[in-house]
Amino acid sequence: MSLMQTQHFDSDEIAKFEAMAEEWWDPTGKFKPLHKINPIRLDYIDQQVKLSSATVLDVGCGGGLLAENMAARGATVTGIDRSPKALGIARLHSEKSSVAVEYVENDAETWAKSHAEFYDAVTCLEVLEHVPDVPRTVAACASMIKPGGHFFFATLNRNPTSYIKAILGAEYILGWLPKGTHEYAKFIKPSEMNSALRGAGLEIKELKGLSYAMLSDHFSLSDDLSVNYLGFAIKPA
Repeated sequence: MSLMQTQHFDSDEIAKFEAMAEEWWDPTGKFKPLHKINPIRLDYIDQQVKLSSATVLDVGCGGGLLAENMAARGATVTGIDRSPKALGIARLHSEKSSVAVEYVENDAETWAKSHAEFYDAVTCLEVLEHVPDVPRTVAACASMIKPGGHFFFATLNRNPTSYIKAILGAEYILGWLPKGTHEYAKFIKPSEMNSALRGAGLEIKELKGLSYAMLSDHFSLSDDLSVNYLGFAIKPA
């Protein structure tokens, strides 16, 4: 087996985000799209799980943009990531903002070995299109959720429209992200996402599109799953 097949993360993908880690909290920098959609994602999660009393694991937390904001709403949050540089940025920002978050250099598959049915919710947003084995990562996340708990995910659909908008548009025309940030072949069709969720013993509850209006420069939830989509599943009680 190659190293890629035996480890739980893609070193090349980690390197991409290491290179721009210092810009995580810059709303006009390379993570500008995440700053635009983060309030939507945060509200979406809070509507399903009462964050003020929830224990949450954020898988692939990066610089802590989602993790810290969930903690700011009262959740007890742990963020894991395989990028030491991003985690350093996350810890510094957490200290500066006085919002407590536990950050650990780890991946879902390894962390799951010691955290079975530990969390009320696990979030894995804009991460699955960067991992070597989507069903394996989803299964690891599912194993850490308490019965009745929630799994939140967000990713990119794989079709000609998403290629045009998410890669040609976002990376080459609008310059929102560095060229090469995403690989089209790693995008995940909703049917594939549903299959991974079912395989992990989770019950899919909702899929919503995250659509962008260029004229207003605004993202919103929609029923259009053709490019970005997010949703949640429940672990049966």
